[in-house]
Amino acid sequence: MPSIAATTPSDRRRWIALVVVCLGQLMSVLDTTVVNVALPSIQHDLDFTQSSLTWVINAYLISFGSFLLMAGRLGDLIGRKRVFLSGVLLFTAASAVCGLADSQALLIAARFVQGAGGALSVSVILAIIVTEFPLPVDRAKAMSAYMFVVVSGGSIGLLAGGALTQAINWHWIFFINLPIGLVTVLMGRSLITENVGLGLKNGVDVLGSALVTLALMIGVYAIVEVTTYGWTSAHTLGFGGLAVVLLAAFLRLESRISNPIMPLRILRLRGLIGSSAVRGFLVTGMFTTFFLGALYLQHVLHYSAVETGVAFLPMTLTVATLSLLGIPARLVARFGAMRVLIPGLLCGVASLVLLSTAGVGAGFFPTIFLAFLLLGLGAGSSFMPLLTIAMADVPPADAGLGSGIVNVSMQVSAALGLAVLGTVATNHTKALTAHGQPLANALTGGYHLAFTVAAVVVAVGVVVAAVVLRPVTGRPGSARAADSQDALELEAAFEAIEA
Repeated sequence: MPSIAATTPSDRRRWIALVVVCLGQLMSVLDTTVVNVALPSIQHDLDFTQSSLTWVINAYLISFGSFLLMAGRLGDLIGRKRVFLSGVLLFTAASAVCGLADSQALLIAARFVQGAGGALSVSVILAIIVTEFPLPVDRAKAMSAYMFVVVSGGSIGLLAGGALTQAINWHWIFFINLPIGLVTVLMGRSLITENVGLGLKNGVDVLGSALVTLALMIGVYAIVEVTTYGWTSAHTLGFGGLAVVLLAAFLRLESRISNPIMPLRILRLRGLIGSSAVRGFLVTGMFTTFFLGALYLQHVLHYSAVETGVAFLPMTLTVATLSLLGIPARLVARFGAMRVLIPGLLCGVASLVLLSTAGVGAGFFPTIFLAFLLLGLGAGSSFMPLLTIAMADVPPADAGLGSGIVNVSMQVSAALGLAVLGTVATNHTKALTAHGQPLANALTGGYHLAFTVAAVVVAVGVVVAAVVLRPVTGRPGSARAADSQDALELEAAFEAIEA
């Protein structure tokens, strides 16, 4: 990031605005993991059963995943700044209610509202960055900062959740959002520039908005409840089938009306849809490491909550180093997005393969340390090229919708990956226990199989990237990113900054 003293007032505003939207993103990312380490305390205080406790997580995931597409398009229509600040306010207010909750029902309801607020704010952040930073050099560095927050926020959440729960109590994992949210709203009001929305003069696609939101809500619900009901149960197949029917009805409606909430032309953008698929494969592996990796450290190696957060620091620090030094942006500038993406994905595969070999008595060095280091290298060097490819050909008027699709691909893939791989790990552990294996060995065997499957999933992502994605070329009027001539401009700009 350039020195603030060396920039114009307009430049200073843009870079500080980037910090503001990244704070909004950080609150949402933290909340996906900060709660996990506090679940035992929440269960004890509010008398949750093991099955009902999952709704503290699932209520957030369902509402967050459901509202992303609609919220992204709403930003295109009425203004992204307005949607972002509304989302942060809603998230902050719901966080206060979560912290004050003294009953199961109130906590779960507040978590649902918190997820909706997170969706409103997060859905438009990429679109704000794309429009605030039109120059390739600036956008590359802004994307790097954004991806640092996205990738490292999960491990920061594990550390913060453990520290707050042990030092004070679980209520403070929610109260910590209040000052962050208020600062974000106050600074965002004056620093974020509002886009000229498409307006509501042609009406609002209310039915389409309801259909896609309901379809995503039911689909995510079916996925997160798989561990309770099983993949072939009437519950899973029924709700999953209903989600597919609603999604088909939504697509048919969008093809027939003049003012759709999601113009189907967006689905013809190969870079956006292809990179979203690849991102889904990568997120499956990454979130498997966050959640199953944390369980392995705590249940097999007997790490405390704080020690578990510290164990993820190699990944966090690696991503921070890559982002702060602008290394992914430099590599994309010199070699192109695809030549940076593929090695990054391969690092993710290697990380998961290493974790699949970590045994019952494994020390932190070298296997676990190297696995998390490789995960940081992989995530830090993969997400920025994927974002570059995704947003390259999205027209500025549809940037909010494109941002929503990017976020939906991450959220749904995370939920689906955890449901599938969590089931794989649990079933294999039960089978090993039935054959007389000690609990620690059985747990480790289950985690090993899940990590192996996750490695295969990310490897499939490598193949899809190589076959489907193409170097960024852009087109007139699009929110295009660096490649070819832009890459030369980006490299020259870095050299000028260094000089």
